[in-house]
Amino acid sequence: MHDDLTVLHALRCAGTCGLDRLAAITGLDAPALESRLIDLGAAGLATRTTGFAPGWQLTEAGRAADAARVTAELDAADARPAVTAAFRRFLVLNPELLDLCAAWQLRTLDGVTTANDHRDAAYDTRVLDRFADLDRRAAPVYAELTAALPRFGRYPLRLRTALDRAAAGDTVHVTDSTASYHTVWAELHEDLLATLGIPR
Repeated sequence: MHDDLTVLHALRCAGTCGLDRLAAITGLDAPALESRLIDLGAAGLATRTTGFAPGWQLTEAGRAADAARVTAELDAADARPAVTAAFRRFLVLNPELLDLCAAWQLRTLDGVTTANDHRDAAYDTRVLDRFADLDRRAAPVYAELTAALPRFGRYPLRLRTALDRAAAGDTVHVTDSTASYHTVWAELHEDLLATLGIPR
């Protein structure tokens, strides 16, 4: 995928982003990103936002351009059947991911559901082990997607990095940061919908 399309599509899947987050998503360095974003802005495809959450986001023209380019990429690679099949397998796993996120954020003790304060290391370890098991079972889906369209190859790397950081004690990488497992999974979900032209 051309760098301009990579950046355009990252904004489509992740929403408003600053340079650091876009770098993590795309693998491009800050100078290359800034150049691409300026070009996209000049073309009317992206705009810089200010205020509480500054960053870059797509314009309506940018969303339309991304949809057209992604469809062209999918058709040129004759990848629609493979991506569709992988998406169906992803959807089977998605409810489990949502349940795990809930288990990470909430606990039921003596019949009362409360926020997980993460003081019970054994409990958190059990939940993280379940995340790791889910990720292992999702690996064939990631492999199918990457074989169909190589741009999907960044997702398994980012997901594993999030789990590794959480296991090392940086627990915001489970559900509570833009680099968390949950956030990256949600971006992959959005990417699959956008790639296949399926409305949310």
